[in-house]
Amino acid sequence: MGKALCIILILLISLNCAFSWKKDEFRNCNQTPFCKRARSRKPGACSLIATDVSISDGDLVAKLVPKETNQENDENQEKPPEKPLVLTISAYQDGVMRLKIDEDQSLGPRKKRFEVPDVIVPEFLNKKLWLQRVKEENNDDGSGISSVVYLSDGYEGVIRHDPFEVSVRESGKNGKKVLSLNSNGLFDFEQLREKKEENEDWTENFKSHTDSRPYGPQSISFDVSFYDADFVYGIPEHATSLALKPTRGPGVEDSEPYRLFNLDVFEYIHDSPFGLYGSIPFMISHGKSRGSSGFFWLNAAEMQIDVLGHGWNDESVLMLPSDQKRVDTLWMSEAGVVDTFFFVGPGPKDVVRQYTTVTGAPALPQLFATAYHQCRWNYRDEEDVFNVDSKFDEHDIPYDVLWLDIEHTDGKKYFTWDRVLFPNPEDMQKKLAAKGRHMVTIVDPHIKRDESYYIHKEASQKGHYVKDATGKDFDGWCWPGSSSYLDMVNPEIRSWWADKFSLENYVGSTSSLYIWNDMNEPSVFNGPEVSMPRDALHHGDVEHRELHNAYGYYFHMATADGLLKRGEGKDRPFVLSRAFFPGSQRFGAVWTGDNIAEWEHLRVSVPMILTLGLTGISFSGADVGGFFGNPDTELLVRWYQLGAYYPFFRAHAHHDTKRREPWLFGERKTELIREAIHIRYMLLPYFYTLFREANSSGIPVARPLWMEFPADEKVFSNDEAFMVGNSLLVQGIYTQGAKHVSVYLPGDESWYDMKTGTAYKGGVTHKLEVSDDNIPSFQRAGTIIPRKDRFRRSSTQMENDPYTLVIALNSSKAAEGELYVDDGKSFEFQKGAYIHRRFTFSNGKLTSSNMAPATDAHNRYAPDCTVERIILLGLSPQPKNALIEPSNHKVDVESGPLLLRKGMAPSVLTIRKPNVRIADDWTIQIL
Repeated sequence: MGKALCIILILLISLNCAFSWKKDEFRNCNQTPFCKRARSRKPGACSLIATDVSISDGDLVAKLVPKETNQENDENQEKPPEKPLVLTISAYQDGVMRLKIDEDQSLGPRKKRFEVPDVIVPEFLNKKLWLQRVKEENNDDGSGISSVVYLSDGYEGVIRHDPFEVSVRESGKNGKKVLSLNSNGLFDFEQLREKKEENEDWTENFKSHTDSRPYGPQSISFDVSFYDADFVYGIPEHATSLALKPTRGPGVEDSEPYRLFNLDVFEYIHDSPFGLYGSIPFMISHGKSRGSSGFFWLNAAEMQIDVLGHGWNDESVLMLPSDQKRVDTLWMSEAGVVDTFFFVGPGPKDVVRQYTTVTGAPALPQLFATAYHQCRWNYRDEEDVFNVDSKFDEHDIPYDVLWLDIEHTDGKKYFTWDRVLFPNPEDMQKKLAAKGRHMVTIVDPHIKRDESYYIHKEASQKGHYVKDATGKDFDGWCWPGSSSYLDMVNPEIRSWWADKFSLENYVGSTSSLYIWNDMNEPSVFNGPEVSMPRDALHHGDVEHRELHNAYGYYFHMATADGLLKRGEGKDRPFVLSRAFFPGSQRFGAVWTGDNIAEWEHLRVSVPMILTLGLTGISFSGADVGGFFGNPDTELLVRWYQLGAYYPFFRAHAHHDTKRREPWLFGERKTELIREAIHIRYMLLPYFYTLFREANSSGIPVARPLWMEFPADEKVFSNDEAFMVGNSLLVQGIYTQGAKHVSVYLPGDESWYDMKTGTAYKGGVTHKLEVSDDNIPSFQRAGTIIPRKDRFRRSSTQMENDPYTLVIALNSSKAAEGELYVDDGKSFEFQKGAYIHRRFTFSNGKLTSSNMAPATDAHNRYAPDCTVERIILLGLSPQPKNALIEPSNHKVDVESGPLLLRKGMAPSVLTIRKPNVRIADDWTIQIL
């Protein structure tokens, strides 16, 4: 009885730690020895120089060795490494340079340092440029020589020998630097070594937890400089501004670095550099004079990154040419190797595209997944599910996915059902599927240690669990109580896990069921910082400290592979993950975790989602309404109005909150939420086209304003408005009771209000009145947006509906846009089974032309959908009719509503029922 009581008390204490933000539950930099050491170093502390520079196997290789100095007379020099380090520079197509630095394997380090596998896509490695020669040149400052290699047309890779520095610069000796590493001499690499003294203590303690650190300190740190940069962005996940604020330098006091360490943080605070659920060590810079560049460190250990404010090191600033400025940063990691990538840009879209050539383009989701999702922890039983489903129909609100949280399982054992609450799960899913709807269930990485549970029994027998420091199966606490965690770094275990999603193994599932991975940081309620001990052991004797940030990535990967196997590779999977890492975009969507029903959390959702998009993860969103707490009705409506433009649109709430389905707040609020959701369904053709663009190029769906207007300094730090694609600008309302909002509309051309069609001048800040029925949203002049305006129960039922084209003319009375359509679910689009149309309006003529290469596959996908309306914004005087070719018939041009809303007065020019097929070539001449 006493033992059972102790276990219950430990669990309750652990749950309490997990349920709220407690700053002292997590380490800060001063409590993290590697971070504290790295931050204490002075500029110029690195004593390494580059020697033996040559070309080998198409790469530039060199050794980094300590410079011979009188250490007693030079207090600024730190103790040099015991053995030479090996430096390798590789060049790849499209201006990507890779820099690796590791211990010399020929000298036999104690163990091989961990390099993260399965992130770099094979296609990138095939783009390697085989360097043929290296040239040497004298440094301008007389400090010695540098070795230079060709990188791409217009750019060169440079390694300065003494003091060692690696940079990318514009071609030519006098070319300006774009990016550099170790310009401030902060590089440090703690090599693996044996204990020299018996009493040497390598352990680290945090609260009641002890990290044995059997391999001792092994951290790496270095400075990276971005030239001609006004701001830097990226390195999610943090609930902070889009433009990263300085964490060190003049005027910055007691600031923590940006932490990248995947953690289960309940009720996280906004405007904080604290690390959350995912980690992507990729930073992008932008400035007016040159454009953008990017830097990526492939490393899965804990990382801390300082953004160094102007003047942090006056000496380095003085060394710059008078016409060049830069942003300095300091990167610090507990373990791993230097495996970094330099991206030259020069445009922001170029940098994102270059980064996703390394880590992979975002997956193209199924169409249903881009629509609205309804979730709660938890829908109680089948009766609750059917009641919620019918209420959506009763109130004429479309939705596509209903979600079930952990309470649907039998005792929190995944792949099971509580057969009292959900006695007929297959029938339940089939009833939803009959309306074109889908279901998602949760599957987390912690496995209940219960000998009667077949997953645990098999995993235990096969040795599939992560081990603790003693070699036993790691046992931690999570939702089921005593739990173990699958070693997903092992590809054999990932394959075993994937098999569990087959319809035969996942009893009660159907092909319309998809998956949600939560708690995969991994979350361990009684572990250090609510996670797994760093000295736990994985496949290949890799310590958890070396791969912590990638654990959730591998779990996400294995789950997505499971859905692929289930469908025999025919249908695209949908898996939502909370934890993420570079490459996660290949496997599904992510969300911003356990936010709070507060106005500031609504506001911070925008920079969080934009930052994820900049770092490859286009398919992301925030819990609409806030996960914790009870939003007032005004906040809830404003969140729906903004969330309708998130790439991933899901409402979700904690089980302790009041029910908040859209119809529970009175007729007017229901009407406003319905209208917000209808806007999303109306714009699904546009969103799906953007998801295909992201899949093809890496360019995100939701974009910072500066991605579309890279020369406009007024938008560089604007993170309250954003672009959806290149055509829509959305401004959130983040203040309760707001009567007015200021909206800056960039560019020289006009913007058209999406509700009224009213034109607003570009390059101007407009003070607009705020109404409760929408948030400010505008279509950019010179664009064409495809829509579907008929309201259905789900996106699946919209498949054969006709299209509306909204043409927003610029000052030249011209516009263009695109439409991508495929079957919305399979991989046949990879074989050419899709249509991709370009619409252009010029000289009074609208033309539809084919953008896809001509293949037989296009004949297999030729939908019969037609265009039922064409709306013309900015055209005057009003024409009378239009001639349609090649059918050679005329239709009237008349006044009509911009949006098909009840009581909407006619306000814009409309061509009704031109009845041209969306898949055909045609023209419409305005007469």
